[in-house]
Amino acid sequence: MVLYTTPFPNSCLSALHAVSWALIFPCYWLADRLLASFIPTTFEKRQRADDPCYLQLLCTVLFTPVYLALLVASLPFAFLGFLLWSPLQSARRPYIYSRLEDKGPTGGAALLSEWKGTGPGKSFCFATANLCLLPDSLARLNNVFNTQARAKEIGQRIRNGASRPQIKIYIDSPTNTSISAASFSSLVSPQGSDGVPRAVPGSIKRTASVEYKGEGGRHPSDEAANGLASGDPADGGNLEDACIVRIGGDEGGRPPEAVDPPNGGQARNGAGGGPRGQTPNHSQRDGDSGSLGSPSASRESLVKGRAGADGSSGEPGTNSKLPYKASVVKRAAARRRRHPDEAFDHEVSAFFPANLDFLCLQEVFDKRAAAKLKDQLHGYFEYILYDVGVYGCHGCCSFKCLNSGLFFASRYPIMDVAYHCYPNGRFSDSLASKGALYLKVQVGSTPQDQRIVGYISCTHLHALAEDSDIRCEQLNMLQDWLADFRKSTSSSSAANPEELVAFDVICGDFNFDNCSSDDKLEQQHSLFTRYKDPCRLGPGEEKPWAIGTLLDQDGLYDEEVCTPDNLQKVLESEEGRREYLAFPTSKSPGGGQKGRKELLKGNGRRIDYMLHGEEGLCPDWKAEVEEFSFITQLSGLTDHLPVAMRLMVSAGDDEA
Repeated sequence: MVLYTTPFPNSCLSALHAVSWALIFPCYWLADRLLASFIPTTFEKRQRADDPCYLQLLCTVLFTPVYLALLVASLPFAFLGFLLWSPLQSARRPYIYSRLEDKGPTGGAALLSEWKGTGPGKSFCFATANLCLLPDSLARLNNVFNTQARAKEIGQRIRNGASRPQIKIYIDSPTNTSISAASFSSLVSPQGSDGVPRAVPGSIKRTASVEYKGEGGRHPSDEAANGLASGDPADGGNLEDACIVRIGGDEGGRPPEAVDPPNGGQARNGAGGGPRGQTPNHSQRDGDSGSLGSPSASRESLVKGRAGADGSSGEPGTNSKLPYKASVVKRAAARRRRHPDEAFDHEVSAFFPANLDFLCLQEVFDKRAAAKLKDQLHGYFEYILYDVGVYGCHGCCSFKCLNSGLFFASRYPIMDVAYHCYPNGRFSDSLASKGALYLKVQVGSTPQDQRIVGYISCTHLHALAEDSDIRCEQLNMLQDWLADFRKSTSSSSAANPEELVAFDVICGDFNFDNCSSDDKLEQQHSLFTRYKDPCRLGPGEEKPWAIGTLLDQDGLYDEEVCTPDNLQKVLESEEGRREYLAFPTSKSPGGGQKGRKELLKGNGRRIDYMLHGEEGLCPDWKAEVEEFSFITQLSGLTDHLPVAMRLMVSAGDDEA
């Protein structure tokens, strides 16, 4: 299939579209700024309360007449532009495909050679997030603002979180058998004066899987026996970005204190090293971006430690002790847990998973913000689809002012793409071309030259709470369109398979949860019998560790949750979850949102889903969840929590 790299089939139509948008944009921008000035966020309200002469209020009074006059003057040009723009949309393609070729060891072509469908298996990591990248005036209705700056910052945080090294920590202790999940900053690798990372002696081994276990879990030697720690690229990960660290703890499971590295080389956890709550929607200044404590720290700062001031090269013989902070390891040990009846790890994480393979985003509506996000994510993802959807009038759909808001990024090559718009949206939702994006990606090839592929579906369902029947209809369409997509893109037959399917994943913002009484119709949909939800026990019943993904908008800028680390700590406590997560609306009279929470049970509204299916996969393989995480790295930038899932695809006879 030919993927569309431009929105129109020829340069003439592209030029006409550019002219029409140039006529429309001044009116669009002025209207957006004018409306935004009258919709303050809670952060701006607090600033006004603290400073009666708040500059923003003064600017609003001064510039409103100017904006209004310019808006009126731009209306005739916008009308002419609209007359030209509208008919062009019938020829517009439903997405734009962008590829920034990476010929290095982490590029898509190199990744395809890592897994041949044999050996211990391969893990794939998926993440989904609702970013609320709307025009600024509309974004403020969700208590977020500065869409363009947020898009750039979100891209930086995702890229830096995904590109950090994977670390396995085994704590040998007679009493500690829990699974430990130290954050990336609890360990740093020595670096020579030439800037090249040095090998660390002792019990550090390279691996590609993400497991953080104590003595009760797998032992490093078990993985070595299975070939995972042997350095063989068949284990399916970036071997240069991962390591196993075995820490011998003293009695009580406390790891020994280590000598702090010289000249600030010690690691700091998360964003704890900098001031908190200074400004929303932004991390530290550019000059601070290299800090290990910054949520948007560069990849180099996440992986490497600084050499000593004496110019020492940091050779293994110089200092054989691995620098880490014992308090960090102890605190992180409580963050990743495995329920006694659970087969996989789960956690609230301050960072996106290391070696993230596929990223599905929703509400990337603003085209300029989408371009900024794409530019940032191309530093990690080679293949990106953005500006997905339709505009204007299409078939039976109503007029569309916004695209679907769907955005997809992948480290693996994209083979086929399909997009469908839901035709049954109502009221404000009908103005956006919400729908489903289907992708077929290649993740490897067998020694017999059979392609190993996977299917990913990304969607955003109807938002109005009372329209359960519409969401159920959309779930039906989602499954039907997926079946058609798989049938039309499959080049295999049962007798002569040319492709082997490794996974089938559906993710996105479903706009209903599994605990609200008003969402019972969606909770019982047949989708959940065909696809597994790792967080769900059954209709209306969540697993005890699952938490909501919709944040209480009024508290987005509170100091307690303004950084990834702070939000992570808050969500690890039941009291914090009741304070800062959105809960189902109570029908009992009286009381505000926070007052109603006192009477509610559960851990908040989980409306962002990550599902995986087993039907239609290669019969010799099985896909199992290896870990599931709720991510706080985008704190202050969106009103949703991203979620991530890592699937391990392995042959059934490799379990022994």
